[in-house]
Amino acid sequence: MNRKSLGFRIFAYTFLSLFAIMNIVPLFWMVVNSFKTEQEYAVNPFSLPETLQFSNYAEAWKIANMNVYFLNSLFVTFASLIVTVLLGALASYFLSRFEFKLRGLTYGVFLLGMLVPIHATLIPIFLIMKKLHFLDTHLSLILPYTAFHLSLTIIILEGFMRGFPKDLEESGVMDGAGIFRIFWSIILPITRPAMATVIILNFIYNWNEYLFALVLISSSELKTLPLGLANFVGIETASLTLQMSALTIALIPIVIFYLLLQKQLVTGMTAGAVKG
Repeated sequence: MNRKSLGFRIFAYTFLSLFAIMNIVPLFWMVVNSFKTEQEYAVNPFSLPETLQFSNYAEAWKIANMNVYFLNSLFVTFASLIVTVLLGALASYFLSRFEFKLRGLTYGVFLLGMLVPIHATLIPIFLIMKKLHFLDTHLSLILPYTAFHLSLTIIILEGFMRGFPKDLEESGVMDGAGIFRIFWSIILPITRPAMATVIILNFIYNWNEYLFALVLISSSELKTLPLGLANFVGIETASLTLQMSALTIALIPIVIFYLLLQKQLVTGMTAGAVKG
């Protein structure tokens, strides 16, 4: 058993290390090449830059009009994220802590929502937004992003909250706290590890989403960063170093956001392992 366990660990660590390298190396060379001149990149894409060309970032930011696209992505991403997590946490709280007749059916509906391919609903959503006169507005992105991520958010948070002992609510009731006070002051603080997970997942999807934004947004001043980068890469410039600078700028918020929530994410994984 010890040899089998050791062999499995060696295989698992080797596989995970190779998988990590396969994902990190392209990002590393993207960042490295973003600091090169176009001539340096043409001579050898895999060499290190002789001098760091920070001007690439300023030029890419200006040419790609990233100040507009960046702010649009920030607004849509955080608006969708806040609404999704707030509604998801409330729904998860009531599904996990209270018993009522339609609880199973309600949970099943949310579970069914995870089986629906998101982009298969693109045409119906387009028609709905057109009838509501929401086309070419930020709401046309915020509403679908929220709706399609509620299911995953609820599944994760509901499973986490279900494991809390009932004594938590009982102690709150004895202190005179109501349902929502218990939710805000007791349940939410100890749900932070699971919240970190759903926040990261929602942020990454909302920040990178392209197809809905392509179909539902047409005004240049409302376009999100993926749309701006697509235009920048395909039309506005042929410079590969500037393209990599723009892509690196788009990557920075995701990295920062993950690093800020990494501690909570690791804490949640460790707590789950100890609990199991």
